[in-house]
Amino acid sequence: MTDLTYSDLIRDAQTRLGNYLTPCVRLGVTGLSRAGKTVFITALVRNLVSGGRLPFFTADAEHRIVRAYLEPQPDDSVPRFDYEAHLDDLLSVPPSWPDSTRRISELRVTIEYQSASLLKRVVGLSKLHVDIVDYPGEWLIDLPLLDQDYRAFSAEALALAAAPERADAAKPFLAFLAGTDPAAVEDEQIAMTGAKLFTDYLRRMRESGAQSTLAPGRFLLPGDLEGSPLLTFFPMPLASGERPPRSSLAAMMMRRFESYKSTVVKPFFNEHFARLDRQIVLVDVLAALNRGAEAVGDLERAMTAILKAFRPGANSWLSLLIGRKIDRILFAATKADHLPASSHDRLEAILKLIVDEAISRAETEGAGVNALAIAALRATRETTAKQGSEILPCLRGTPIQGETIGGVMFDGKTEAAIFPGDLPVDAAAALSAARSARTASLELVRFAPPKLTDTLPDGKPAAFPHIRLDRALDFLISDYLA
Repeated sequence: MTDLTYSDLIRDAQTRLGNYLTPCVRLGVTGLSRAGKTVFITALVRNLVSGGRLPFFTADAEHRIVRAYLEPQPDDSVPRFDYEAHLDDLLSVPPSWPDSTRRISELRVTIEYQSASLLKRVVGLSKLHVDIVDYPGEWLIDLPLLDQDYRAFSAEALALAAAPERADAAKPFLAFLAGTDPAAVEDEQIAMTGAKLFTDYLRRMRESGAQSTLAPGRFLLPGDLEGSPLLTFFPMPLASGERPPRSSLAAMMMRRFESYKSTVVKPFFNEHFARLDRQIVLVDVLAALNRGAEAVGDLERAMTAILKAFRPGANSWLSLLIGRKIDRILFAATKADHLPASSHDRLEAILKLIVDEAISRAETEGAGVNALAIAALRATRETTAKQGSEILPCLRGTPIQGETIGGVMFDGKTEAAIFPGDLPVDAAAALSAARSARTASLELVRFAPPKLTDTLPDGKPAAFPHIRLDRALDFLISDYLA
């Protein structure tokens, strides 16, 4: 073993002290099913560590970022975000989209940079740890349950299940419930049957594109809780003020609902959510607009439920005593690459209308808040096509196998130029029309990931093409890099 010199010891001490004093920002990444969380994180990290083109990311545009690299994450009890596996999916031949988020995970990226401050530059390079915390939006929707009792949860869940747009999906569960007496003696088999039928209903709603009121979220993403009594309950009708008899089925459901809150929801809030500094919420606005009124209304309900869970506000030294708040929140409408560039600002404007209440509340509390239309990994290129005397803005990409437009089914291998339609200039009119529409106003298909050609010396693609990923980064962390 080589003996360390005095200089080595000093350098090692400086490094340790620097790491100890390095600021850290915890960035929460969430979104409802199919919003693109996994791709967003993979593309963000790849562009940072490979020196991708990020012209609207201030520190990068000013050539102050020296390098970015992965480091071991600090939380031993949290699974690591499998960046390398997701990257391999996107770089495979042919490329494929990685699996969606099913549990909480974390990844640490460290950025070395030159400060914009002359005084800080004299000291030397600065560092920032960015701890990216990825978690399912379904878990976020659970947080409002903390303010509900079982009776309120049941009333809301059953009212929605009886709504016309959910009646078919909920029919087996509601039929079972109609033949079940809440005052009957508690029975594990009845509890298991009811929980399964309720979960099946929630799953059918999610598969149809519904996003809101799919609580309890762990019913859809049970993980190692599958089969546990914590997930073996369902809503039942209870009269106002009525206390179910002891040892009754309703009392059993009430007890398990409270256990779910204390064992599943509260630990997630205390151990993960309450520790976040910044938050990005990915929203698939296009899918809702394309499905029409029911989907748009459902998305608005989902966003309302999500936004109630946030703790927006400015942080100060008092935050050390009373708990940190989320001081910047970014709402991002994903899949902007599914529309021509002329519609990107319009998509952003529609998203701002959907989350207008949240933006106002967050700003009132002192938090920074913004909305953007983005594509973390751009799967299409802009092109044009002539139709008669009209020139149409089109997208060129490879539609996923089985996607169809106008009776044409794509094979998943052949590129195509597609005119998806345009969003109206007036965002309020566009949202109003979508709220009343019964048919799709756009012709959208899902595209395969692009084949990437620019490479680094190691032979791997350098960076990922994107839309406004740099603007998202700038809003979320640029102040830490000043």
